[in-house]
Amino acid sequence: MQDSKIHFIHERFMTLVKLAAQLEKMPRRFGTEEPLTSREIHIIEVSGDNDEIYSVTDLAGLLGITKGAVSQNLKKMEKKGLTVKIADPKNSSRSIVKLTSKGKTAYYAHKHWHETMDGGFKAYFLELSEDKVDFMLDFIAKAEDFIKRAMR
Repeated sequence: MQDSKIHFIHERFMTLVKLAAQLEKMPRRFGTEEPLTSREIHIIEVSGDNDEIYSVTDLAGLLGITKGAVSQNLKKMEKKGLTVKIADPKNSSRSIVKLTSKGKTAYYAHKHWHETMDGGFKAYFLELSEDKVDFMLDFIAKAEDFIKRAMR
């Protein structure tokens, strides 16, 4: 019996991982006409969360991606009217990324989406006993470690 439960837990966990990967790949509209990729909305999120004072290099470091990837995404985002690059008033040798009003609309719509989506989880977790929360933290740490090892 225990073996079948463990197998079931594994299957459900793998389904969860696959669903999360599919969700991450799915472009979505965040208050804009055109769909935004996960990478685009995360560039918008980082820019909006930090008063839009970042250069391409800064964004690459914060997002853990290459400067080339940031630049390619910014070109697409500029065409969509979400961002602009302007000269840094403090350093004329670099540009900083600013959100346009359309970019700010996407930023706030994304924030609202997270509040709606994450709110249910937060309410659920707030009702759990401390032992269950500790178990969840331990499980997530072990799952993360397993996935990282599998990626090597």
